[in-house]
Amino acid sequence: MKKFSSIGDVEDPEALVNLALEQKFNPYKWDQLGKNKTLGLLFFNPSLRTRMSTQKAAFNLGMNVMVMNLNSDGWTLEFEDGSIMNSTSQEHIREAAAVVSQYCDIIGVRTFPTFKSREDDYAEKVLNGFIEHASVPVISLESATRHPLQSLADMMTIKEHKAKKKPKVVLSWVPHPKALPQAVANSFVEWAKEAEFDLVIANPQGFELEASITKGVQVVCDQEEAFKDADFIYAKNWSSFDDYGKIGENLDDWMITPERMALTNQGKFMHCLPVRRNVVVHDKVIDSENSLVIKQAENRVYAAQAVLLKMLKDEN
Repeated sequence: MKKFSSIGDVEDPEALVNLALEQKFNPYKWDQLGKNKTLGLLFFNPSLRTRMSTQKAAFNLGMNVMVMNLNSDGWTLEFEDGSIMNSTSQEHIREAAAVVSQYCDIIGVRTFPTFKSREDDYAEKVLNGFIEHASVPVISLESATRHPLQSLADMMTIKEHKAKKKPKVVLSWVPHPKALPQAVANSFVEWAKEAEFDLVIANPQGFELEASITKGVQVVCDQEEAFKDADFIYAKNWSSFDDYGKIGENLDDWMITPERMALTNQGKFMHCLPVRRNVVVHDKVIDSENSLVIKQAENRVYAAQAVLLKMLKDEN
């Protein structure tokens, strides 16, 4: 595996889920595989779970880890070829990616959208710049449009906790005071479409995801209708794709409440975290026995470990 930026880079998603679950059962089985190998983690944006879980995964495989916050510790990067760098950019991605490749055997990159241009954000200039110019494998630690490590952990979590072969899984839009990317939602839909789920997306009008991603998936604008008999509720906010970056106003009734969860089939609650309590989800829901959010976060370690393991094995 030379890169991990979306499910499109995975030959067999189910096999990767199973590999991640194997790592969880025996996390130190391959603790010598990464000996004398270095993972470089480059963060353009804040992180808690991704940063710590990926470091933990690397340590479990015996790797060294270097972490750098690019926005505060690095030079401002230029991503356009042919640019005259006489303004704010001090280093070009061509040199930056090539140099980091000399120091690291695998590179992880985390970057968010700017919301200035949908075309630019969906072109994934930062992540794709590293993929193009690095000479070592690159892992997305979340990009402007996708978060594959989170989705892999989500697939693990559902597989561990489903009570029937084909559970009903609802991805529900929820309120949030800030503009958030479509990355987690996009990625979750892509991975869920490859799994044996009855997938439903619930969102207010005007908050539909990109049509090519949701093709073949039932999309409803009635949250209560979607929740009926659901086995899993995955809550996530995303800003508008069509009216790019617009947040939902006067939609507080889309918060996940005990009353909405009562419509489900003893549904499990999921969220990628961090979560704004009593905005996105009521305390009684996230603190209930049916909440899986901490288990999802735990599985982030083994999702990252499975991807690193494949990259290290493919290298040998």
